[in-house]
Amino acid sequence: MTEVPGSAGDARLRRAYRLNLKGDFTRVFKRSRRSADRFFIVLARDSEAGPRLGMAISLKATGGAVARNRIKRLIRESFRQHRTALPAVDLVVMVRPGVAAEPSAKISQSLRGHWDKIARQCAESSPS
Repeated sequence: MTEVPGSAGDARLRRAYRLNLKGDFTRVFKRSRRSADRFFIVLARDSEAGPRLGMAISLKATGGAVARNRIKRLIRESFRQHRTALPAVDLVVMVRPGVAAEPSAKISQSLRGHWDKIARQCAESSPS
């Protein structure tokens, strides 16, 4: 099956850009850089595989499935748009309670701030 440029199929977040294994998540949770605000906690750890995204989103923090899936879509889309500006890190995004009630623009702005902060932290810590 070939994909037509500009179709919805080529805008998906590919498997290579996602954390899939429990060990990957555990590695990030054990030792990582941290970026937090009132909406999200983002953990980042250096990786050789390029920027990859994982999400730990509880039902308690977001409410029902509709709200949780909306937040997940917003996180994936923001990551997809900013992936090329991120260093080679594994990221785990955790949601704080109440974020589901916020407008999408505020959520996207918060995530953009996290991506920028993580990129700065990695640039400062890398040897030149």
